[in-house]
Amino acid sequence: MTSPRRNLTTKLIEQYQRAAVVGLGISGLSVVRYLRSHSIEVIALDSRSVPPAAQALQAVCPEVKTVFGAFDAEHLDGAELIVVSPGVSIKEPMLVQARRRGAKIVGDIELFLQVNQKPLIAITGSNGKSTVTALVGEMVCAGGMVPLVAGNIGKPVLDALTDNEPYDVAVLELSSFQLETTNQVPADAAAILNISPDHLDRYDSMGDYVLAKSRILRGAQRAVLPRHDDQFTMITQTGDVLSFELDEPHQANEFGVKKRSSGRWLMHGKTPLMRLSDIGLLGLHNVKNVVSAFALTDFLGLTLESQVAAVKAFTGLPHRMQTVASDGGVIWVNDSKATNVGATITALRNLESPVVWIAGGQGKGADFADLADAITDDVRVLILLGEDADKIDQALRSKVKIERVKDMEAAVVKAAEYARPDDVVLLSPACASFDMFTGFEHRGAVFIACVERLLQRGAA
Repeated sequence: MTSPRRNLTTKLIEQYQRAAVVGLGISGLSVVRYLRSHSIEVIALDSRSVPPAAQALQAVCPEVKTVFGAFDAEHLDGAELIVVSPGVSIKEPMLVQARRRGAKIVGDIELFLQVNQKPLIAITGSNGKSTVTALVGEMVCAGGMVPLVAGNIGKPVLDALTDNEPYDVAVLELSSFQLETTNQVPADAAAILNISPDHLDRYDSMGDYVLAKSRILRGAQRAVLPRHDDQFTMITQTGDVLSFELDEPHQANEFGVKKRSSGRWLMHGKTPLMRLSDIGLLGLHNVKNVVSAFALTDFLGLTLESQVAAVKAFTGLPHRMQTVASDGGVIWVNDSKATNVGATITALRNLESPVVWIAGGQGKGADFADLADAITDDVRVLILLGEDADKIDQALRSKVKIERVKDMEAAVVKAAEYARPDDVVLLSPACASFDMFTGFEHRGAVFIACVERLLQRGAA
C-alpha cells in the first residue's frame, strides 16, 4: 500500500555531501547513523560537555567529528545542511546566523518524510498524543498491517530507515519542536487533538505555539480535528475534515458519543462502533482519545471487529492516568506525564471521584491561575512540591486547601492522611519534572515506589 503524494522534490540526502547534526541525544545519534549510511560527511555538535549519546556515537561512527561545549557560530562554518534535534531551539544564535547565510535547517522528521512511501498518520496536540499514537499503532496491527510507531514516541524514526525495518503504515507522534523543522507533512490523516498553553518558555506567545502545531496540517490529505474548535478548521488546506468530540455526531464525517437504550456508544455518524463501557482507560478524556483514533484510521479500511478488539485490549501508557494501586477503597493514579496546566485540567475535570491531588515542579512560564476553574469541592487538598510550588500556592490558595512537602515520599505520606475510601490520589503535576527528577518517567517511577512502600508498611 503506497500513499499517492510523496517525494515531489529532490531529496536532501541527494543534494548535500556534508551535514552538521546539532544535538546528540537519541534522535541526534539516529540522524548521524542515517546520514553516514548515505556516505554524507558529518560533524556532530552539542552544548553539553558529555552528551547522552556521545559514547554510542564513538562506538558506531568513530569517524564522525564532534564538538561538545558552548555553541559557537564558527562550528557551523561551511555547513549547508544542518539537522537540528527537537531539544535545540531554532532561535539558537548560531542557527539564526546559519539560516541568514542560506544554510538549510531541518529535523529528522523532514528527512524521513522525504523518503517515506507508505501511508502516513501524523498526530500532535498538547495532551494525549502519545496515547492516541500508541492506540492507532495497536489498531493498525490488529487489522493485519505492520505499523511504524515513532517520532516523539518509541524509536527515532530514522532508525527504521537505517535498519531497513519493514512497515506498512507510519504512525508518527509529532511535537511542536519537531514540526518547527518540518516543511510539510504529506499525511493521509493528520490530527491536532487539542491545544492548551505549553512550552511558553520557548515560544514568544501562545500564537506562536499554535502556529507551530498547525504545521502538521500542511500537505495533509485529510484532517482530524476537534469538532468545536474552529481555529484549525479555518487554516487547514484540505476540504476533507473528520471531526471528533464527546457529543453526538450527526454527519458522516463526524465521530462522537451517543446515548442509546443499551448505554453510551462511540459513533461514526449514524453507525455504532462500540460501547463506552468496553473502554478500559480511565477518564472521559481517554474516551475522546479513542474517538480520535477511530477517525484517524478510517481511511485504512480496517475491519470494525479488529479496531474494537484493539481498543478493548489497550490499557494505556505508563505515567498517563495510570492506576498503580488500589487499597482500602483508595485508587492511586500516576499522571506524571501531565507536564503542563492543560493536561492537569483535563485530568481533574474527567475524574468523577473525590481527589487528593499532588502537583508541582517546573512551570515553564505557565499561568497556574488557569487551574482554578478545574478545582471543585471534590478536590480535598492540593499537596505541593518542587521549584514552582510558591507560584502554584499563590495562584490557588483561595480555591483549595494546600499542603507543602519537600519530596515525593512526603507527598505520598501526606496524601494517605487525607485520602478516604472511594477517593483518587492523583499525581498530576501540571509542571515539568527536571527540578527534582531526570524526566516525567523518573518522577512517575518514584511516585509508584513511594506508594508501594506506603502500602507495604500498612500491610505489615
